[in-house]
Amino acid sequence: MTKFRLTLAQLNPTVGDFAGNIAKARDAWAQAQAAEANMVALPEMFVTGYQVQDIVMKPAFTNDAARMVDDLAGEIVNGPAMGIGHPLFIDGKLYNAYSILKDGKVAARILKHELPNDGVFDEVRLYEKGPVQGPYAMDPLRIGTPICEDAWHEEVSETLAESGAQLLLVPNGSPYYRGKHDIRMGLMVSRVVETGLPLVYLNMVGGQDDQVFDGGSFVLNPGGDLALQLPAFDEIIAHVDFEDTEAGWRAIPGERAVMPDDYEQDYRVMVEALRDYMGKTGFKKVLLGMSGGIDSALVATIAVDALGADNVRCVMLPSEYTSEHSLEDAAACAGLLGARLDTVPISGPRAAVTEALAPLMAGTEADVTEENIQSRLRGVMLMALSNKFGEMLLTTGNKSEVAVGYATIYGDMAGGYNPIKDLYKMRVFETCRWRNANHRAWMMGGDGVVIPQRIIDKPPSAELRPDQKDEDSLPPYEVLDDILDRLVDREHSVAEVVAAGHDRAVVKKIEHLIYISEYKRFQSAPGARLTDRAFWLDRRYPIANRWRDGS
Repeated sequence: MTKFRLTLAQLNPTVGDFAGNIAKARDAWAQAQAAEANMVALPEMFVTGYQVQDIVMKPAFTNDAARMVDDLAGEIVNGPAMGIGHPLFIDGKLYNAYSILKDGKVAARILKHELPNDGVFDEVRLYEKGPVQGPYAMDPLRIGTPICEDAWHEEVSETLAESGAQLLLVPNGSPYYRGKHDIRMGLMVSRVVETGLPLVYLNMVGGQDDQVFDGGSFVLNPGGDLALQLPAFDEIIAHVDFEDTEAGWRAIPGERAVMPDDYEQDYRVMVEALRDYMGKTGFKKVLLGMSGGIDSALVATIAVDALGADNVRCVMLPSEYTSEHSLEDAAACAGLLGARLDTVPISGPRAAVTEALAPLMAGTEADVTEENIQSRLRGVMLMALSNKFGEMLLTTGNKSEVAVGYATIYGDMAGGYNPIKDLYKMRVFETCRWRNANHRAWMMGGDGVVIPQRIIDKPPSAELRPDQKDEDSLPPYEVLDDILDRLVDREHSVAEVVAAGHDRAVVKKIEHLIYISEYKRFQSAPGARLTDRAFWLDRRYPIANRWRDGS
């Protein structure tokens, strides 16, 4: 029986590291050659890394990538063919391309037809739309390659099937959001049902700024039967065999990795996002303000799991309003994590600032101004340590706080990355419970309880004034988060949120806070994207905006 072996390279490229990415491709080719494969496939835009955003419009960048592909093609002899993604200028127009390298040359070139233009994608702005193309010969069969978004639409795959394709190979740069794997699987099942062809879905892994590509590559046989499921998030090179049966080409069943649940996937994304952000920007160590509260405890835990305890510095910056239990909880959490904890009181600097401003503030009542001075002094101290020791400062604001501006710009918002930026407060609590109960091999921190239960149980407080609680300024988080989910993530009207059972005055207050905090988010650190409505590329609102929903 005639067979075809395809090697899948589910790998992690780095944007702009052409030489490093090509080296990964060469290694994958060598492994495919050793396995006597007919072809090795790498993901979409692998040569440059993904997403490249506007840098791809720079001719020097894209032409360098194209030259490296041409040079690589000369090496692909006496072994399997290679499919690899990259940008390409053709007659002055820019395309998202996928090249098939074989026998020392570029044997075929596919240009992406369907260009995504929603969420984090702006491909209509960057690329020209390629023509719908037919399959290419890859002895002993013909392969059609819809590139990523092409496979989300019927037209490209159906055209390939009608023009003689016997296998669909779909290279992707598809970033994670909660529930994404099931969406991909459903769409690809539709493609195999419509075309009657087996389908290979190959996705990259690794973090790039706010996005994490979660892998989870798979192979489907006609009818939607799962023949192969690769693990999520892990770099892996796997081989899948196809055989020519009386009913057509079919994949021989192989590994079927179990996909983690949403809590594990979210947590893995936060860890991998930070790990790759550090590695790909050149930082080795981080520091963060450790308040004794749940947000900083979770960020510290993520940092230790991503980088190891020796690379994480926690800093407690107490004022006269810092409770004894906060000092104890911060020390307990750092101890469980094995991370360094330094203490830098801000009472002296605060007194100096108060004295310096006294002539100008004489006759005014103390208000949020004085509270923000404390937060900004902490930012000054933490940034000084960051500068002195080359440790990147992590911010610790959750999505609930980021949404309503319950954070101090140039204070606790100062820093280079925020692992929990897209995690609502109630989800923070659940994530801490999940991490205390679960440990995985990819975590560099220890197993067992790493976040003290008292941190999880106590009422949240910024501790910027006596007996302060978050609920003095905000609705209870279970109420706030539901309102935010409806207004931000689902774009509901005020009337719809009220109809769901919320008080209209509270909803209007939250709506107002969301809009007036836009300028803060515009200046905030990037953070791991967990949903398809994360603050940054998924949701782009004007800063100056007087419209309010009157419904």
